[in-house]
Amino acid sequence: MTQISLFQKELEREAVTTRKMLALVPAEKFDWKPHPKSMVMMNLATHIAELPAWVSMVLNTDELDFAANEYKPTIVKDNAALMDLFEKSLEDARAQLSIGKEETLSNEWILRMGEQILSKGSKADMIRHSLSQIIHHRAQLGVYLRLLDIPIPGSYGPSADDTGF
Repeated sequence: MTQISLFQKELEREAVTTRKMLALVPAEKFDWKPHPKSMVMMNLATHIAELPAWVSMVLNTDELDFAANEYKPTIVKDNAALMDLFEKSLEDARAQLSIGKEETLSNEWILRMGEQILSKGSKADMIRHSLSQIIHHRAQLGVYLRLLDIPIPGSYGPSADDTGF
């Protein structure tokens, strides 16, 4: 099995759970955050929705410099737009992985802020990191939803809401 086929399989598996979580984000709570240092829910949710597209970015570039390309979260007006953003991002990742070249995965990829290197590794490492970021931020979203008393689905088995505990 190739690295790309493993990434494809993981992307599809994680998309199922990510889709279920994003579908629960209520538009009327887009500006809510659990703590002053936390992101507002819309920014967290749109970041999760955009993360699959990072796979494409890594496959097709050698770096991302935030000093030259400031990150601005996508603004969505409702949950339907959030879900559409996720599906487009997911489709982009699928398309690029389907034509990705295994031999390029060992090439270096850098995340930077001007001269400051934030992260550096092989393209394979950075794709792995992007998939891990989806999981990490999805878990954060689960905390937001729990604090709002919104029942959350299980990720790798049933949640307390699924089992009634």
